[in-house]
Amino acid sequence: MPGRQMGTLYLVGTPIGNLEDITLRALRVLKEVRLVAAEDTRQTRKLMGRYGITTPVVSFHAHSGPARLRQLLAALAEGDVALVSDAGMPGVSDPGAELVQAAARSGYPVVVVPGPSAVTAAAAISGLVSDGFVFAGFLPRRQKERRERLAELASVPYPLILFEAPHRLRETLKDALDVLGDRPVAVCRELTKRFEEVQRTTLSQAVLFYERHEPRGEFVLVVAAPVTRPAPPSDETIRRLIADRIAAGEAPSVVARELARQTGLPRRELYHLAVTIQSAQEHGQYEEGDSDDR
Repeated sequence: MPGRQMGTLYLVGTPIGNLEDITLRALRVLKEVRLVAAEDTRQTRKLMGRYGITTPVVSFHAHSGPARLRQLLAALAEGDVALVSDAGMPGVSDPGAELVQAAARSGYPVVVVPGPSAVTAAAAISGLVSDGFVFAGFLPRRQKERRERLAELASVPYPLILFEAPHRLRETLKDALDVLGDRPVAVCRELTKRFEEVQRTTLSQAVLFYERHEPRGEFVLVVAAPVTRPAPPSDETIRRLIADRIAAGEAPSVVARELARQTGLPRRELYHLAVTIQSAQEHGQYEEGDSDDR
């Protein structure tokens, strides 16, 4: 039945470093579409040249204006278009989502051609991800906004995956240490490339390392989930534990130190309570269930 040709927008995953990490389907689609929209045309032409693909390429990135978006929609009216990022899956921390939304609103089919992703590669190699993670992309460039964003993520009960450029890595690591605490982290550098490196360390040790070494390459950080402590014992239970240990002859300072380590409660408050209970016991005034303010 004759009618207007309806092109398809293909979201094509491309290698994040090693050019051999390309699927057969991705190569076929890049050959068959009428146009390739690329975040970085130089990177895309390098990949296509490796496999003898001569499809025309135009740029589509964060600074592309509305005219380029209209041009790509017009190309879809004539046939299929592939969207690629400079590396990995388009639409993940790049402007591809804008084209996806515009194409879908205009009624064009959108099809994903899965491929390499720095997010899942880092999650797998980090050893810190088991039942989920939160991908936060690039953090804000300004320190105030960056620390605010980290504070929003601090209580998330899953590992965090972050992208970072080498010139901001030191500041990001320091802010993450200050805001999130000293968590385990996998610092993944140049994944799948010649100088691939993964440091499984802590945020504090990563800060020290990059104070001595110049960050080079592209980084993905996988920050471990926060350690969850069990709910602290009730006040009655704490008083009973302290009373039993004081009665057994332990010093208030020892009792406070050990219980602070076990429960996470403030050591100073535990010490004050232990001294009060010790004094009450010495004067024969303490009974189980008594409060510390009698």
